[in-house]
Amino acid sequence: MDPGHPPAGADPAGDPAPGQDMLGFLPTLQALWSTRQPQQFKEEAWRGFAALDDPRAALLDLLEGRRAWRRKGSSLEAWLTRELERWLQAHPPPGPAQGSPGLGPLQARAATLLAESPLSLVEPLVSIFQLQDADRGSLLAHVHQLHQEGKFKEAVMLGTKLRLQPELDVEMMSAPLLLQDQLGLVERYVDGFPGLQWRLLTLMDSWCRPGFDISVVARRYPQATPLTLEKLRPRALTRQVLRLQKRFGLDPASCPHAVGQQRLAALRYLCYKRFVEGSLSQEDWADFVRGLVGSSEWLQGRLLRLLTSRNDAATVARCALDLSLPEEWLPATVATELCRLRLQGRTAKAPLEDTAGRHYQLPIAREDVRVLASWEELARHEAELLQPGQVVGLDLEWRPSFGAWDRPPASLMQVAVEGRVFLLDLLTLTQPVDGQATRALSGLVSRLLSDPSITKLGYGMAGDLKRLAASCPALALAPEQLQGGLDLLPVHGQIREADVPAPGVDQAQGPRGLSLLVQQVLGKPLDKSQQLSNWNRRPLAEGQLLYAAADAYCLLEVYWALCREPTRCHLVGDLARSPRPGHCERPGAPEPPAPPQQVPAAAVEGAVPEIPARAFRVVCDNMLQGLARSLRLLGADVLALGNSEDHRRAAEVARQEGRIILTSGLPYHTLRSQVGAGRCLWVDCSLKAPQQAKAVLRHFNVRVTHADVFSRCQACNCDQYLKVSRDLMTQLVGLSGQGDPSSAGDKAQSEDTQEPGSAPGETPGLTYDPPCRWLEAAELRARDPATLGNGTRLQLAGVPAGVLRRPGLRHFFCCSGCGKVFWEGSHLGRVASQFHDVLAGPPGSQEPGPAPSPS
Repeated sequence: MDPGHPPAGADPAGDPAPGQDMLGFLPTLQALWSTRQPQQFKEEAWRGFAALDDPRAALLDLLEGRRAWRRKGSSLEAWLTRELERWLQAHPPPGPAQGSPGLGPLQARAATLLAESPLSLVEPLVSIFQLQDADRGSLLAHVHQLHQEGKFKEAVMLGTKLRLQPELDVEMMSAPLLLQDQLGLVERYVDGFPGLQWRLLTLMDSWCRPGFDISVVARRYPQATPLTLEKLRPRALTRQVLRLQKRFGLDPASCPHAVGQQRLAALRYLCYKRFVEGSLSQEDWADFVRGLVGSSEWLQGRLLRLLTSRNDAATVARCALDLSLPEEWLPATVATELCRLRLQGRTAKAPLEDTAGRHYQLPIAREDVRVLASWEELARHEAELLQPGQVVGLDLEWRPSFGAWDRPPASLMQVAVEGRVFLLDLLTLTQPVDGQATRALSGLVSRLLSDPSITKLGYGMAGDLKRLAASCPALALAPEQLQGGLDLLPVHGQIREADVPAPGVDQAQGPRGLSLLVQQVLGKPLDKSQQLSNWNRRPLAEGQLLYAAADAYCLLEVYWALCREPTRCHLVGDLARSPRPGHCERPGAPEPPAPPQQVPAAAVEGAVPEIPARAFRVVCDNMLQGLARSLRLLGADVLALGNSEDHRRAAEVARQEGRIILTSGLPYHTLRSQVGAGRCLWVDCSLKAPQQAKAVLRHFNVRVTHADVFSRCQACNCDQYLKVSRDLMTQLVGLSGQGDPSSAGDKAQSEDTQEPGSAPGETPGLTYDPPCRWLEAAELRARDPATLGNGTRLQLAGVPAGVLRRPGLRHFFCCSGCGKVFWEGSHLGRVASQFHDVLAGPPGSQEPGPAPSPS
């Protein structure tokens, strides 16, 4: 027991006088709450409730006068509210009874507080003030009043908490929040109400219809109009509508406009693959297009426009004949060509170009590619498939899902062993579900995956195994059964980080994924012309069989090449003995070496001059926002284009400010031609942002020291910081109305009191202390203390109250450009650990730059 407090049951201040408010016994409760003595707190609180004329009114007075309880986490007011709920359940409620004139005003005040309360206080407040039985009309009026005042978020939250959704108009409540990018809140608003979910979906789908102008809706709610409507453009909105359709389990017919937009996007992609890349056969193209267009006249019209914009009359006529497009819609020249084709009685086919010399060729004979479609064939080749100690390549094929609602199941499983490839016909072997072939398939695959002596190679194995499990219920545990697997995808990531060039490849339009890896290691890419073919067709075409076999066998050849010459691709160590996912070590086996690590390309080449991180100036296109933040984190000067800015803006900025362009996708060629040699780099979007940053730094031989980490604001790119004392920050947080820092709960404190250097993986001795001057109180605006003299407002809402009480924390930092506030903590060590392979020198050898001054 705490000697500074009386024992349980004692009353140090005497019984509260009847009729007083809670402030009379609040100091005693504050002391008990701060020392975490729940039993004594309960006894003192209950004694105080009994002494009050109306504890409900007293609670409202307390909550209306304080703000700490409105934030997430524990607070004295929240504890007191829950104790009052328990006390009222055990005692007849004093004060106004249900239905009496005096209860209505209390319920109205409680409803106002409910709009601002955290979810944990909703039930106690509803119970205490009997809001479930309150006059629905007055509650609805209060919600409407909030809506009319432009407090759309508060109106929706209050309607949700009081379960008023069926009595409120869905469009009125949700449209302003959709404009403000608050879709998550709208989803919670309609949860549990299927009718409202359908109405929300149809509303959002109506915004996807062709020619709809979202600014018309925005003008109806001027208080809710965001700075940009990018996320409500048809393409982005279509994705959200289709996601909600699946989440709510509604019929796709409830969102026809979104379905049409999705299928139109798929048509554009198919036309690109067929008529620009030439990687899709006419037969496969027509098959997919027929499934997408169906009987939709709108899609037929848009398809015809796509065809005439890309092709000559003869090609359009062949497509119109294959797809049975209405002849009256065809241009005169196309109609004439169509008549000529009909008279010939056949569809003229363009000769296929022989590309064998440009692509990887299967090194085994055609008779060594076997299709297994019965349990007898599986049994015949079981010993060869399950030979202990061998290396096998695994891959899957499935029908592309253009416009489909369900994830298509795997159609074919390839298993490559040295000198032979087996193609397991999953469509045939898995039917019927409980048939002998299905049992034979599941048994064989399970034994193959679970044998640790067999090395299983793949490229993106986790995704393939998940699809295999979803395709065959008998293989539902396939991802967990894998033992001795080696995924070449992360190995390829290390090669790409090292910026290993592929021979003769144009990075912006060249091969991707496994095809790129094959070219980097074996010299030629895979021929992907059959990738988008119809893998559900039976029998499979000869080209499909050879493509599937090559996709699996190339894994073996890549593996063997990397084992023979790992340093050629900047890998060190024996790949054959690298740790593998699910690998089970055999007793007595030697300890495997560390995972393969990349060697910096700049160090190997030695010809690129070294650039200090703070002198490295780039501009990123709007697809590389994550890369921009990562490079800023390491001290680079990075401008990032906004979502609405055209890529040509990057060339203008690069020329005007002497920056290097970092881009991805097709604009690369246009941008490269507008700037000097070596001033534009294509970045692989399949890499994560930290991997991209490492690849860029190595490519340009950028030197990053520990002093560069966090030397620039990730949010706005400013490098002008101010140091703020702990006392001044505490005053600013209090004056800003963010709440009383002294009333923060345990959770905030426990999450933020971790000392720098104590987190696992941090660099010992690493501290953060950039050279910058102290912020003086006189530099803040008198009328608005949270605003710097240059007009920048400090972002004080992001400072947890627990941080202000952290032992040993003496000061904070703020960005003079955007007002972001930050402090030394565990994140510094995590970043140093994550980028340790590109940081120059140990933490003690920092090279501080010039002291920044406020702008």
